[in-house]
Amino acid sequence: MAKVPRNFKLLEELEKGEKGIGDGSCSYGLDNSDDILMSDWNGTIIGPGHSVHENRIYSLKITCGSSYPQEPPVVQFISRVNLPFVNQEDGKVDPSKIEVLRTWTSDKSIEKVLVEFRKEMATPHNRKLPQPPEGSTF
Repeated sequence: MAKVPRNFKLLEELEKGEKGIGDGSCSYGLDNSDDILMSDWNGTIIGPGHSVHENRIYSLKITCGSSYPQEPPVVQFISRVNLPFVNQEDGKVDPSKIEVLRTWTSDKSIEKVLVEFRKEMATPHNRKLPQPPEGSTF
């Protein structure tokens, strides 16, 4: 597969993010529209139904480093959440504990990361985990 230049990939993701993803349960965009390197992003996940996450809105910080998309983004929850792949001290996601980051390939995207996090919230072992008070942050 040909190596897609970082900025082409990120511009494509920005355009897609501005249009919105599917049912609106996940969204993302640049943290600062003046960020010409397109490094710092915000993400939002609306918790899946029929789980302790239902109707909760989770905010995330996503950083696409200079090696993106060959290397995965660094992801950190701003909203407090109790999930096995999230560090409970600072909200950083441990890439070794979640498949979408552990098995990263350059054809994956910010959208894929958010959608997979949301799916993980709905799995049987995560859907009933006790959660911090709604609205609390790291």
